[in-house]
Amino acid sequence: MKNFQKKASSILLLAMLFVFTFGLSAQQSSPSAQEAQELARQVDRHYNQLHSLRAGFSESYEGMGMRRTESGTLLLLKPGRMKWEYVQPAGKLFVLDGASAWFYSKGDAQVQRLPAKKLDDLRSPLRFLLGHTALEKELGNLTVQSAGIGQYTLSGQPKGQEERVRRLSLTVSAEGAIGAIEIEETDGALTRFTFTHQEPNTPLAPALFHFTPPVGVPVVEALPPV
Repeated sequence: MKNFQKKASSILLLAMLFVFTFGLSAQQSSPSAQEAQELARQVDRHYNQLHSLRAGFSESYEGMGMRRTESGTLLLLKPGRMKWEYVQPAGKLFVLDGASAWFYSKGDAQVQRLPAKKLDDLRSPLRFLLGHTALEKELGNLTVQSAGIGQYTLSGQPKGQEERVRRLSLTVSAEGAIGAIEIEETDGALTRFTFTHQEPNTPLAPALFHFTPPVGVPVVEALPPV
């Protein structure tokens, strides 16, 4: 399962068009918990109205003595469907079809599959966007700070992943789009996703999230993490 986690998590998204009624300023270095909660609720309000999303992504990973940068296209469709199609490296694919999570890289000797309800992967921060969003229930110790002109960083501790993830941060624009997600693991590894060309509520056919294993390649049931 470690192989499944590391390869599959080698994730997005956005927030609503909003006005900061609580008024963050460049001088504020420790915004209040109330401000962080309000920003989290704005994210919730947007995603609870979102039906689908197409975006380009760039993914970087640094840890365990290695560095890796990859990129491709992300598709999201409610309920419960997600697809990461890589251009670099070509042929790498991660699909969540609503029931199972599938991972396959061109040339691999097997396809790995895991029930969606058992998925525990660095893409998990995106999974809450596929249902009824409640960011405050996903993250503890929420904080928010300015990240430059028109940009804010919302950070917290993913609940239930305290032994694995130290911090999850969302970089949010003043227009409401999450432009980046950064995940710091307890072993010091750092994964960052950056999103571009976002198309909310773009028409997406459910068939795009159907995965058929290549002919002759066996499917292996991956074990859930311990």
